[in-house]
Amino acid sequence: MTHARPGRPRLHGPRRPGATARAEILDAAAELFTTRGFASTSTRLVAEAVGVRQASLYNHFATKDDILAALLEQTVAPTLSFCEQLGDDAPAEARLYALALFDTAQLVTGRWNLGALYLLPEVRTDRFAHFHAARAGLRACYRRLAVTVLGPRAAGAEADDPRADLPFRLVESAINTRADGGRDDVADLPEVLAEAALRVLGFTGPTEPVRDVARALVARVAPSS
Repeated sequence: MTHARPGRPRLHGPRRPGATARAEILDAAAELFTTRGFASTSTRLVAEAVGVRQASLYNHFATKDDILAALLEQTVAPTLSFCEQLGDDAPAEARLYALALFDTAQLVTGRWNLGALYLLPEVRTDRFAHFHAARAGLRACYRRLAVTVLGPRAAGAEADDPRADLPFRLVESAINTRADGGRDDVADLPEVLAEAALRVLGFTGPTEPVRDVARALVARVAPSS
């Protein structure tokens, strides 16, 4: 459970990006968790990175696990909301392209590679069931669109076609790609993986018209996600 009680005055002026103390704490924790490691990072270190007393940090997060849970939520909640608002007016190919485009951008453009936190052993516990449920919901959203794109190309029962999982897996490969090359080396990755998400399902048509519709979808839906 998180708390947002008024804290003591800062030891220093703001050191981190963020409009609130909570946002600054999350930014500091994101850096430390992804560079130093979750187990090796104490709440004291997070507080020092923000420039607040450790006791003040507990006004916003009761435990270190609560901080991790909030960071994990940032990796799936916006994209899940985006998927739920896509509607069904546009062709499935354009909707899948738009979803992959938006999702990959979320994973590669943030200050820290938060997707790398998925692999932490601590995340496998029941404490993070809400995150796992949200990620499963996002995966299901990808599968629904992928099955529609597969259409007559689906092998056997459409819902069981193993290819329906590939777009979701392709997009999550952005996490390792960023880890290998850094944020500056993945600028083109959203478009690359969005097109790959269609090609891996057997789509052979031109992608330019699909891309144009998908970009329009992102421009329309993303601001409210």
